[in-house]
Amino acid sequence: MPFRRRATHTLAVIARRATPLWAVLLLAVAMPARADNALDDFAREVDRTESLRAVLNLQRTYAHYAQAGLWNEVGALFAPDGRLVFDGLIMPEQAAKGPAAIAAFLRTRYGGGYEGLKADGLSTMMIDAPVANLSPDGNSAKVRWEAWTFHGAGGQARVEGGVFENEYVRQGGVWKIAEAHYYPEFDGSYDTGWTNWGGGNLPVVPRHYTADSAGIPIPPVIGAAPKSSALENGVTLAALQKRVDRLNDEDRIRNLQSAYGFYQDRKMWDDVVDLFADDGVVEVGAQGAWRDKAGVRRWLETMGPAGLRHGQLNDRVQFDVTVEIAPGGNEAWARGIELGMLGEADQEKGWWEVATFRNRFVKEGGVWKVRELRRFPLMKADVFEGWGKSRIVAGVEMPAFLGPHPVTGKQVLPAGDARMVAASALTGAIAKSEAASVTLAEARRRLARSAAFDGVMNVSAAYGHFLDDEHPAGFIGVLATKGFKGGRTGYYVTRASNLKARVQSEPPTTRQGISYHWLIQPVVLISDDGRSATGRMRLFQPRTGKTVGKAGDFFAASVLASTYHDGYVLEDGVWRIWDLTVDGQYIRPVGFKDGIWAKSKDPAPPDPNARPRASAPSRASRLDVTAEDLGAKPDTVQWPSIKPMWFGYTNPVSGRVPELYQPDCVPCGIRPDLRFDKNGYQQPPDAPEANRAP
Repeated sequence: MPFRRRATHTLAVIARRATPLWAVLLLAVAMPARADNALDDFAREVDRTESLRAVLNLQRTYAHYAQAGLWNEVGALFAPDGRLVFDGLIMPEQAAKGPAAIAAFLRTRYGGGYEGLKADGLSTMMIDAPVANLSPDGNSAKVRWEAWTFHGAGGQARVEGGVFENEYVRQGGVWKIAEAHYYPEFDGSYDTGWTNWGGGNLPVVPRHYTADSAGIPIPPVIGAAPKSSALENGVTLAALQKRVDRLNDEDRIRNLQSAYGFYQDRKMWDDVVDLFADDGVVEVGAQGAWRDKAGVRRWLETMGPAGLRHGQLNDRVQFDVTVEIAPGGNEAWARGIELGMLGEADQEKGWWEVATFRNRFVKEGGVWKVRELRRFPLMKADVFEGWGKSRIVAGVEMPAFLGPHPVTGKQVLPAGDARMVAASALTGAIAKSEAASVTLAEARRRLARSAAFDGVMNVSAAYGHFLDDEHPAGFIGVLATKGFKGGRTGYYVTRASNLKARVQSEPPTTRQGISYHWLIQPVVLISDDGRSATGRMRLFQPRTGKTVGKAGDFFAASVLASTYHDGYVLEDGVWRIWDLTVDGQYIRPVGFKDGIWAKSKDPAPPDPNARPRASAPSRASRLDVTAEDLGAKPDTVQWPSIKPMWFGYTNPVSGRVPELYQPDCVPCGIRPDLRFDKNGYQQPPDAPEANRAP
């Protein structure tokens, strides 16, 4: 075999085991392809990455339109023969076919038969934690989602949740929903609380993915790339570079928006202010506007002084964030849904809050900053009474959507009592700029970093879904071969060690209840070569059971919260979790009738005369890194005391170092062999470097 042919064959074998982006890079070295062929290959990879994100944004837009009660617009997201399927696993299937029938079904179930937002109504769907897989031909996709819905009108309030397993199709260059199959898993009036759908055990919803395919959201390509050269279709490297730069900047905006949310949770006012440009502005519904950094600080202090005090809860969870990068590359917007879980447990008070935000960002000196934070509350309700009986805030202001309808291309306007706001900017124009030209190799490197962002989010969400299903082979299967899992109580190192630490039996087909693991609100820092990353994820953890439950019940109508600090690697072409580190729970719920978190009390102090409980040496002995090895003290802080929150990065704009800072993996201090750079991977950058373009 001639040398070139033999080398090409060898690299082709390697490429089949690699991700599509790296396959293209490897083959490009050996194949004597013309420059336009290489450009065609690259154009296809850009299109596939954009397609995956278009699919995700389609479902997020579904949630945005549903919150506004725009059921006709939700229906228009479906293909002409698209289907909405409701259940079929626990109760008989209900199905609607075609946009009009789908809109009618949703309008009846969630909108009270009403089109548009009602002043006393609510139809907020939080749909997040996607596990997405694009088809090999790039023209269809499947995605699994978690869903939680607050709805009701006319004094009624209901809570519903479950899982979507959806299919999407590209028709005429436009992505549409082919089938949305929703499997309800809990439901109930807020007056009584939510319980398992159907009242009995909950069957496991079929998954479209495996532990391996979850780490390959974009599969290897099939066949030659379609012609897309400048000569034939006007596609140039410069044009493709702009598209890739938009993908990179979208990742930076998502990180910045998520970082803001984490700082808000803990009332870290210095860090929040640092995220703003000097001429930044905050607008909150009908309350008014606060300008420049001093004004931003004044607004923050309307929520109290910096820092959480005993019994305070200020979690502001962000869902369904869509991002738009403006032409010129220096301006961006993010729109999403915020769920507030607020409380003063020492006063036995608590509140739910739902708001919509539409924020504007500016790139200054290559660094992204918040220029306008615009937040519009739709509902604030007493946690004991719910939004049917308690409407401390009842808003009808709906911030403008980011662009026209993704399927029809038409402008989307509010209906009912809603009033469109935030359609124009509060601050001046932002100058455009032209990025410096780069080589094809550099453009590929940048694209690999955005593909890495998607891979990290996919495998992280899949881990959570496997936990929901009590499937050890799944949630351990997504670990890297040398991956480690644990926390400050100790670690199991390697996938094999983690598997041995679990009961080796078949996963259940039904469950008494579900403790959900939504891993959302990402701050993902990608290495320069796109092969390793760190990620901070919010653990949002609703629970359900056969009864509403009481304090101390595991499966009950409750909500918990924590944070994951993880590492990820591209291993043999599959994104895997390298490091799984979870904090202790920040919320210890009480019974639903006790306000979920509002009536929490400090646990009784230990009895000094009590005999010590026997430990479980069999499990502890299997730990590869113990709490004693780490020098960790027992975690005795429980809600309503404020548990410390650690950060693995500094402020993405200012570089301010957090009070509790852990820049490397927790066990790396005593096990340096667990570091990325000791295993052939790069150490990902800190947040300020990741927030700087290019």
